[in-house]
Amino acid sequence: MGIEEYWIVDYAALGGKKFIGNPKQPTFFVCILEEGEYQMNRFTENTPIISPTFPQFNLSPQQIFAIAL
Repeated sequence: MGIEEYWIVDYAALGGKKFIGNPKQPTFFVCILEEGEYQMNRFTENTPIISPTFPQFNLSPQQIFAIAL
């Protein structure tokens, strides 16, 4: 479909260890279309989320999950 970027938010850490790591933890994925394939960039805890579509975005998963509670 040519969607340049999409996000996956696994706030309950339900994804497989292959994707969200071990031990499992709440995770954000920013998936970017590069040469016809999506590259999944994983962000957890205090790591700032990097998005080409939103370059001024300056929050970490931990900050976002804290706001949601």
